[in-house]
Amino acid sequence: MKHLISAMLVIVAIIHLLPVIGALGSDKLATLYGLDFSEPNLAILMRHRAVLFGLLGSFFLVAAFRPAWQPAAFVMAFASLLSFCYFVWSAAGHNAQVHRVMIVDVVAIVALVVAVVAWWLTRSKA
Repeated sequence: MKHLISAMLVIVAIIHLLPVIGALGSDKLATLYGLDFSEPNLAILMRHRAVLFGLLGSFFLVAAFRPAWQPAAFVMAFASLLSFCYFVWSAAGHNAQVHRVMIVDVVAIVALVVAVVAWWLTRSKA
C-alpha cells in the first residue's frame, strides 16, 4: 500500500509540474492554454502561477516519500484540483486546451482518491 500511495502522489506531482514550463514565457503559456498572453500583466500573473504549480508539485513529490507530509499533500491537491475543475465547469465558453487541462485534473483526482483510500486503509490496519 505504501508504494501505491507514493505512486499516486507522484502522478499528482507530475500533473502539477507540467505547467511549470509556462514560467518561461508567453509563448509557452499560449501553447499550454490556447490563449494570447501578450498582455504583460496577464503574462506575469500566469508565469507566477506556473511557479506556484512548481512549488505545489515539488511538495507532492517529496510527500510521496514522506508519509508524515501526505495528509497535507492530500488536502492541498484536492483544493487545487477541485477548484480548477469547478471553475471550468461553472464557466461557459472555455476553449479546448482549458478543457483538456480539466480532464488531466480529473485523472489526478482519481489518482488522489486512490492514494487517500490506500492511506486510510493502512491507517485502519495499524
